[in-house]
Amino acid sequence: MHNAFLNIDNHKMSKSLGNFFTVREILEKYDPQVLRYLMLSAHYRSPLNFSQELMEAAKNSYERMVNCAQNLDFLLENAKNAELTEEEKGLLAEAEAFRTGFEKAMDDDFNTADAVAAVFDLVRWINSHVDENSSTAFLEALKKEFLELADVLGLIVDRKADEGADADEVAWIEEKIQERQAARKAKDFAKADAIRDELKAKGIVLEDTREGVKWKKG
Repeated sequence: MHNAFLNIDNHKMSKSLGNFFTVREILEKYDPQVLRYLMLSAHYRSPLNFSQELMEAAKNSYERMVNCAQNLDFLLENAKNAELTEEEKGLLAEAEAFRTGFEKAMDDDFNTADAVAAVFDLVRWINSHVDENSSTAFLEALKKEFLELADVLGLIVDRKADEGADADEVAWIEEKIQERQAARKAKDFAKADAIRDELKAKGIVLEDTREGVKWKKG
């Protein structure tokens, strides 16, 4: 899937204008997940505007998601009660509205902008409804819901999954994945397999899913 035209600071990207950036150059400054967040924040049929301010906003929003996952982990490690309370059962029923909104957005011509907004609304809701008194069952249910929705979008919010990979390594892995995808599209399966083997030799395991290629440390 491709986005519509890319604009830089509301101007058409062009080498002649000197406002041309490559993905590699962007990833030298930002986590690949931040760039993914920015791209998901616009409908694929709409022009995507790129600017320093928008990237910083995407970075802050993505970091809030990561912080939410980390806070859930911290609370889970220190939770004193295991079972759901009656109040928590009601809250979980309330939280189902975020999945409904997410699915409605995705069914509406793959409206990732509204889908991201639904996940972010869930993050705000979680932050307002969990604390040191939350039960293990409540925290686990919310984390599962949060990770599942983020995973559909390819957003890695549980950063323990790629622990041990620094920013340069992550950028290299993402670049190799793109090369492999291009090779597969060109039906150069030998090159695609070679790239997979190269990554595997470095302990990186690829998984082809309906939502795209995911990777983890093997």
